[in-house]
Amino acid sequence: MADTRLFFLVVVLLSIAIFMSYSLSSYAVIYYNYGQFHFLYRELFAGCIGIFIMWGLSYFNPDKYLLTLGLILMFMSLFMILILPFLPDSYATSAGGAKRWLRLPNFSLSPLEFFKIGYIIFVAWSLSRKFRGGNTLSFFQQLVIIIPHLFVFLLIAMIISALQNDLGQIILLAIVFIIMLICAGGRFSLFTLALGIITTVGTILVIISPHRIKRVREWWNNIENLIRSYAPDFSLLSEYSMDMGGQVQNATYGFHYGGYFGSGIGQGVVKLGFLGEVHTDMILAGITEEIGIFGLAICVLIFFFVLFRILKISYRLKSSFYHLFCVGVVCLLGFSFFINSFGEAGIIPIKGMAVPFLSYGGSSLICCCILVGLVLSLSRSVDLK
Repeated sequence: MADTRLFFLVVVLLSIAIFMSYSLSSYAVIYYNYGQFHFLYRELFAGCIGIFIMWGLSYFNPDKYLLTLGLILMFMSLFMILILPFLPDSYATSAGGAKRWLRLPNFSLSPLEFFKIGYIIFVAWSLSRKFRGGNTLSFFQQLVIIIPHLFVFLLIAMIISALQNDLGQIILLAIVFIIMLICAGGRFSLFTLALGIITTVGTILVIISPHRIKRVREWWNNIENLIRSYAPDFSLLSEYSMDMGGQVQNATYGFHYGGYFGSGIGQGVVKLGFLGEVHTDMILAGITEEIGIFGLAICVLIFFFVLFRILKISYRLKSSFYHLFCVGVVCLLGFSFFINSFGEAGIIPIKGMAVPFLSYGGSSLICCCILVGLVLSLSRSVDLK
């Protein structure tokens, strides 16, 4: 029997997302002249599809089809990413200076979200085969194993950077890959090598991109403002302080004015044009302002219970392939949350990344449900009592 607790925890998160998508999208509805329930209907539809997918995949046979599914998703999504820039605007939706969504009748599809599923399955399968010797392998033996993986990752990073203009997803995939490498039995020296190469590539991608440097300056401006509250004479980039950092400042206002119990459902202010489409990437600030720190804490606790259940399943699986896949799922979901929340709080440069299960967006929601559904199929073979 599949893990029903994991299933119902995710259903609760999806219910919160559907509810908040209606409350937090009021300004976007007016701005775009949509119907009152435009975002609610779409999120409700995506949520119902996601629940149905989780239920259906809980009966999935991973022994026969998991690797096949992963390779299909990986290569089909990569093909769609490659052709998106050449499609007319009527078939591709742009954001952040790149075409990121395939426009279909009544909904849009983000190939990159589905690519991440396939990539995790592929890496889990490959590492489980290559690292059967674990730490008994020498550094050079492990290095020979890891070089093709690094080459594939760097190729993927260049494609995503050039065609999707999305450094955040590259960083996320790098973190997932490195942690899966360590869990597969990679030596710490191998970890530092992979981390160094990926950090170097990431730094280069930031330096050569003006809009990414602007985001770093926006982040530093907020750090400066915080430091000045304790040391008024501190200044390194003061020339940027007049027009930088508005998004993060408004998000922190949402966290602050929500207090312990919030201003009330529908009574939030930051959603009224101060934060761009707060029901998507900035949803944690919107949630906190309306239902308070306690409400946010409940959402976070449910989310971490989901991660805990997946890890519990992971460490009871006998197959290293399935174990690494579950680790990859936890890393993908967990670090997506951390990157978004730390960005909204001003701890790191802000990056438009959806909060798993909570942010408005059909592609992200459905892909998260696919991952959980696959974990549910694996949970049938373990005893969770």
